[in-house]
Amino acid sequence: MLQAPGNGGRWYILEQPGIVKWFDTSSPGTAHTFIDIEDRVNFGGLGSEAGLLGMAFHPDFPADDRVFVFYNYWSEVWGVPMVSRVSSFRSHDGGATLDRNSESILMTVEKPQDNHNGGNIAFGPDGFLYIGLGDGGPGQDPNHYGQRLTTMLGKMLRIDIDGALPYEIPPSNPYAGNARCPTVPRSSGACPEIYASGFRNPWRWSFDRENGDLWVADVGQSEWEEVDLVTLGGNYGWSCREGARDFNPTGPGCSGATLIDPVAEYDHSLGNSITGGFVYRGPQNTTLTGRFLFADFGSGRIWAWIPENATSPRRPTQLLDSDLSISSFGQGNDGELYVIDYNGPLYRIVFEGTQGSDTAPTLLSATGCVNSSNPAQAASGLIPYAINAPFWSDGADKERWMALPDGQTISVLNDGDWSFPNGSVLMKHFRTGGRLIETRLFMRHPDGAWGGFSYQWNASQTDATIVRGGAVRDIGGGQNWIFPSESQCLDCHTSAAGRALGLEIAQLNRSFTYPQTNRTANQLSTLNHIALLTPSVTDAASQPAMPDPSDTSASLANRARAYLHTNCSQCHRPAGPTPSTMDLRYTTALAQTRACNVSPLAGDDLGLGANARLIAPGSAANSLVANRMNRRDSHAMPPLASNVVDAAGVALITQWIDGLAGCE
Repeated sequence: MLQAPGNGGRWYILEQPGIVKWFDTSSPGTAHTFIDIEDRVNFGGLGSEAGLLGMAFHPDFPADDRVFVFYNYWSEVWGVPMVSRVSSFRSHDGGATLDRNSESILMTVEKPQDNHNGGNIAFGPDGFLYIGLGDGGPGQDPNHYGQRLTTMLGKMLRIDIDGALPYEIPPSNPYAGNARCPTVPRSSGACPEIYASGFRNPWRWSFDRENGDLWVADVGQSEWEEVDLVTLGGNYGWSCREGARDFNPTGPGCSGATLIDPVAEYDHSLGNSITGGFVYRGPQNTTLTGRFLFADFGSGRIWAWIPENATSPRRPTQLLDSDLSISSFGQGNDGELYVIDYNGPLYRIVFEGTQGSDTAPTLLSATGCVNSSNPAQAASGLIPYAINAPFWSDGADKERWMALPDGQTISVLNDGDWSFPNGSVLMKHFRTGGRLIETRLFMRHPDGAWGGFSYQWNASQTDATIVRGGAVRDIGGGQNWIFPSESQCLDCHTSAAGRALGLEIAQLNRSFTYPQTNRTANQLSTLNHIALLTPSVTDAASQPAMPDPSDTSASLANRARAYLHTNCSQCHRPAGPTPSTMDLRYTTALAQTRACNVSPLAGDDLGLGANARLIAPGSAANSLVANRMNRRDSHAMPPLASNVVDAAGVALITQWIDGLAGCE
C-alpha cells in the first residue's frame, strides 16, 4: 500500500496474484486497475509466499514515468522452482495505468525454493533503489546464503537505476569494484550489489523519512523474530545467529565475522512471522513519534521499539493485540500509517494520547534539569564538571553536569571508574560556532537501566525540543548534525564501560573553575569535600590523570592512548559489544591490547595489503585503527554518531603509530 511522490490523493494496492489497483483517497470504494501481470507472476495460491511482492515509484515520478516492481515468475530452468525478478514499467498517463508492454527487466535471481523471497523494494534518501532478498529457502539455510557474499540471496541490495542499463553499482557499495553478480551463486567474488548481509527473509522494511535510518524486519526460523537497524556493510547474523543467539555458529563465514545484533526481538510465544513497518513521523500528537512500529502476521500483535520501556534487552512495547493477519504497512505522504490485513481490509492507525508510556517532557525547559526561565543554564543543584580527554563530537564544544538524588553518592570502583545511583542524570550541552545545537540527558532510571534523551535547540536559542527516535538535520554551514536515538545512546554508552562514559578518576583528576563561586579547585578534591565519593578520595595528587590529547607538553604515547581510551575503549575492551578482542583502555599495556602487530580477525577489508595490522608499528598506512578513523563510510570508526572526521585525532594517532618501534 503506497502513494506516488507528491500525490497524496491516490493509493496504490498490490495484490499478490499480480494485480495493482488504485483508488482516490476521497472515494476508496471505487478501485481502478493500474496493471495486471497475473500471466507473468508465479503466485502459487493462498498461503504461498510468492507473487507480486513489491513496488516503488521513481523518486521523480511522474517526470520520470518509471515504476519498479518485484515479483516471482516461473523459471525456465529445469530443477529451479522459482525466480525473483525486478523490472520497471512505464506510466504514460501520470499514474492512471502502467504499460504492461513496457517491461524492462533489471535483475533476476534464481532460488532453491519458493519461500523466503523478501520482495520489498524502495528508494533510499540517496536516490538508489534498495531491494530486500531472502535466502531463498529452505528453512534452515543449508546453503548458508545469508553469509555467502557470492550470491545476492539473503541480502539487502542497492543499485543505481539512473545510469547505464540494466543498472549501475553505487561506488560506495562495499564491493563496488567487482563484476555484477549472475542469477546464480558464483564461486568467487563478492556481489557488488550487496548493501548489507546476513538476512533470512527481510519481510517489509523502510527508511525513516526524518533521518534516513533503514529499519528491517527479518523473519525468524525456530524461536526468534527480529528488527535490525541496518547500515552499509553490516552483517546481521543469519544463519550464524537467529536474533541475538547462536543458530549455526560453525557454518561457513561465522568464525571471526563481525555480526550485528538486532535492536529488538521477540520469541514465538508472541508471534511467528514478523512484518516490518515504519517510523511514525505523521502529524498526530503522540509519544510514538520517532518510534518504529511493526507487527506479527501470525499473532496480529503490533509493537513499537521504545528502548527505555524494554523490560528485558531488545523486548519491544506491545501497542495492540489484534485478530488481523498483518501482511504489510503503508505510509502516506503525510506520514500517517496504515495496516494491511491479508484477508482484505485496510486500516489507518490512530494513536491514543497515553500510548507509549513515555513520560519524557517534550521541552527541555520542562525536564527540571535546567532553569525553566533560561534553559541554557543548568538547574540549581546540578554539578558542573570537565574531563581531561574529551570525546570527538564533530567539532562541537561541550559543557557537562551531573545530578544525584539527595543523600546518594557515587561509587568509586577498583579500576577507577564511577558507578552512579539510580535516579542520577548526566547532562551535556553541545555548541557549534557559539550556538547551542543539542542538549543530551542520560538518566539512570529507578530500576537501574540507563536511557538517553536528545533535545534540539530552536533558532532563537530559547528552548529545545525532544528528538524522538533520532534524526540527522542541517545545522548550517554545510554540516549535518546527528541527534542520536535512544538505542544509539546505549550503543556508545556500553554496559561494559559502565554506561556513564568519561566519569572516572583519571578523567576528572584536574582543576576546574566552578561558575557558581568562580573558584578553581581540583574536581576530585571538591567532590570528596562535599561527600559525594564512596570510598573517599583524600589525596588527588596520588591518583592517576590522563592528559588532554591536544596538550603537546604531555608525551605522545600518553596523548594517543588517552584519545583511544575516550573514543574507542567503550566498545573495544573485555566484554565489549564487538567480536574484536582489542582492549584499548588507557591502563592496558600496548603489548596487551591485542592490537599491536595483530592481524585483523575479519581480514584486510580496507585493501591495505599483506602487512595490514590493527596497529602496525612504524606504519600508520598499514594500520586499520588509523585508517578507519580517517573515513566516514561502512568501514569507519566510530561506526555511528559522527559525520565529520577528526583530522587532529587522525594526525595524532598517525604520528604515534609511525613512531612506534615495537609493541613494548
